Amino acid sequence: MKLWVKLILAGTLLLALAAGAGLYAAWRYTETPLAPDSNATAVFRVEAGENLRTVSSRLEQEGLVRWAEAFRTYGRYRKLPLQAGEFELSPSMSPRRILEVLAFGKPILYRLHFAEGLTLREVAQAVGATGLTTTERFLAACRDRDYLQSRGVNATDAEGYLFPETYFFPRIPDQDPYPILQALLDRFRSTVAALPQAGDPAALHRMVILASLVEKETAVPSERPVVAGVYANRLRLGMLLQCDPTIIYGLGENFDGNLRRSHLQDAANPYNTYVHPGLPPGPICSPGKAALLAASRPEEHDFLYFVARSDGSHHFSRTLREHTNAVIKYQRKGRPFPQNPSTRND
Repeated sequence: MKLWVKLILAGTLLLALAAGAGLYAAWRYTETPLAPDSNATAVFRVEAGENLRTVSSRLEQEGLVRWAEAFRTYGRYRKLPLQAGEFELSPSMSPRRILEVLAFGKPILYRLHFAEGLTLREVAQAVGATGLTTTERFLAACRDRDYLQSRGVNATDAEGYLFPETYFFPRIPDQDPYPILQALLDRFRSTVAALPQAGDPAALHRMVILASLVEKETAVPSERPVVAGVYANRLRLGMLLQCDPTIIYGLGENFDGNLRRSHLQDAANPYNTYVHPGLPPGPICSPGKAALLAASRPEEHDFLYFVARSDGSHHFSRTLREHTNAVIKYQRKGRPFPQNPSTRND
């Protein structure tokens, strides 16, 4: 065999060996954790639009991978798009696993839960407590009339339309409150979609107002349609609703827990349903599904009054005389009977 042929064969063999060694080294890098026995974990955040170079550098800086440039090269080879969000990583994970978590894994989710009957401000405080955005930014979004109109909300703010439920959100870039607000409004919309008022924003708004009163007046599920029916009867007959929770809502932070006769006579409070006829100007809380269904289809009966019993349930009456007797039985306890009897005399 000629010398030049031998040299070519030798060179080819060396190149093959070098390529094999390179491939082995690359494979070993991608499959070998920085600290295989580590129990440590870290929350690693990928910002929206962040590129692979900066992510690789931060992974090395935070002790999750070795050789940022090797990780970047591997990432470019895999051509996997990185997700924005927060991810739980560990130095016991291989670079391959870390890259796949950043590309396909589920971001860390933050739980938001609020119960039925909370006001807009109380919901905003619950949102702020998650750290996903601030209370103030969420409130501002809830008062964005253009956005609300685009979501079919015929109101000056989102009071009553923030559906009470348990939600899970990933970390949102720039603490943007709108994805959270959209999720709450979407859940509301899906809940009322089958109701007859759903297609008419004005009718829907009136129904939400009534539902918020029902939500505040009773926590007994079976009573909600009955309470809705009482208010429907009063509205039909032109009677004042005389709903204590509406007055309390109108007082806002000025309410000290004691509802006084002067509050019932205060015409300056637009939510005073002892003075102003009809429904109040807007919802007074976030009603749940049961209250929304009750307000959509109030029970048909001839009750006009109700009074709370000691166990939280209510006695319903058809006449003022019957109602007066019920107040004496369940609540009066020696106190003078008010001149202007309401659906709740306490």
